Amino acid sequence: MNQQRNKVRIIGGQYRRRLLPFPDAEGLRPTPDRVRETVFNWLGQELHGKRCLDLFAGSGALGFEAASRAATRVVMVEKSRKVAESLKANRQLLAAAAIEVVPMDALLYLKSCREQFDIIFADPPYDSSLLQQVLPLLQSLLATDGVLYFEARHWPESLPGWQIVKQDKAGMVHYALVRPIAEESL
Repeated sequence: MNQQRNKVRIIGGQYRRRLLPFPDAEGLRPTPDRVRETVFNWLGQELHGKRCLDLFAGSGALGFEAASRAATRVVMVEKSRKVAESLKANRQLLAAAAIEVVPMDALLYLKSCREQFDIIFADPPYDSSLLQQVLPLLQSLLATDGVLYFEARHWPESLPGWQIVKQDKAGMVHYALVRPIAEESL
């Protein structure tokens, strides 16, 4: 096992330069540094007071990055027990009190969630239809002026109810920041 390959580096904020280990798991691929840098330039370097949901947490790259940048609350949802345990260990390593790890299937979590978030990160396994399944469920979880960040191997065929704020592509990764289309503009 390549030791460097199974580590993710926090690129900004209070945990900057920290390397966090994560286990081998099918479909697990951290958001690349370059993409994370762009996303947090879009979102703002400081997320003070923001509530974030990292829906398919995986390595936790996006959630730990948000916590590092002073987000008040970061909920990391991860279906794999082994990966969720790794997220908990890294939360403890950083003493990151703002982070809550929820070991649960993302769709089940969304159906039971009664909370709202300022930023939702959705980076599901690429070879799944999960992005299209969760997009309609996420609008009700966004606070007023909330945004959704998503990654996908292929650009979704349609984004009904969503307005693109920013989008880009790095290698095989399509990524975008979107917000719900306001009711009155429908």
